[in-house]
Amino acid sequence: MSAAIEIRTLTDVTDLMLVQLLEKKIWNMDPLPLHQTITASQNGGLLLGAFLKDGMVGFSYSFAGFAKGQSYLCSHMLGIDPNHQEKGIGAILKQEQKKIAKEIGYDLITWTYDPLESRNAYLNVSKLQAICSAYLENCYGDMEDSLNHGLPSDRLKVEWWINSPHVLEPLTIQADQALSIFQSETTEEGLPELIHIEDSLRNITGSDVPILVPIPANFQDIKRKNPSLAIDWRFRTRYIFESLFAQGYAIVSLLKRKEGTVHDYLFVKKHVLNLNQVKRR
Repeated sequence: MSAAIEIRTLTDVTDLMLVQLLEKKIWNMDPLPLHQTITASQNGGLLLGAFLKDGMVGFSYSFAGFAKGQSYLCSHMLGIDPNHQEKGIGAILKQEQKKIAKEIGYDLITWTYDPLESRNAYLNVSKLQAICSAYLENCYGDMEDSLNHGLPSDRLKVEWWINSPHVLEPLTIQADQALSIFQSETTEEGLPELIHIEDSLRNITGSDVPILVPIPANFQDIKRKNPSLAIDWRFRTRYIFESLFAQGYAIVSLLKRKEGTVHDYLFVKKHVLNLNQVKRR
């Protein structure tokens, strides 16, 4: 697949209109206005398209950001045609984004994603070696698209320090080296449910040991079959994540279980990652 994919920087109106069509197909929502994407591309932003012989099958949209003396590239949207998902196109787009961002002069790329979407989590923190240490409650307000309808739009903020040791030489920790104290059980419908989180959080106060936190392997399946359980996952994991981030932890990977209905986030203390020791190549 990677050999057949062509990645192009998007700057003209014709290509950006293709992005609009793809947005509608993926999310069934109003697309970004052309005047916004064109202006972003001309002012430190970056738009990339993934093309196969039958047209555009994916895109990424990012714009320039600045906060607390740090410039960064804010990667706002990544979309893949539903007919071409799970083929590695998203990862190809992100790697090209990293390459060009380095050439422009960025050290940091940020974006957000739903913390309960395991597929996105695996790409962001396991394949790309980004980290997460900030939780944004109901980040975008009530959303009506097919993926987000009916739930608070909570998001993790991703930090991708593209010149850091963590990205160039990522920390490796196996599941058996971390505390697995958060419990889940299976409902009568065969869906996972998180239980007893307060007792588990009390057991880790003051610890520096890596910690595993389960999330659903297929959150959309839970939303379809049991919306109240999906809401329960949202609020229970919100409480866990915010508690761990307040204690100095960061998410560094998603460890997939071979069997069962959950996977596990790996949390480590952020100070061990040496993210400020930026290396340029």
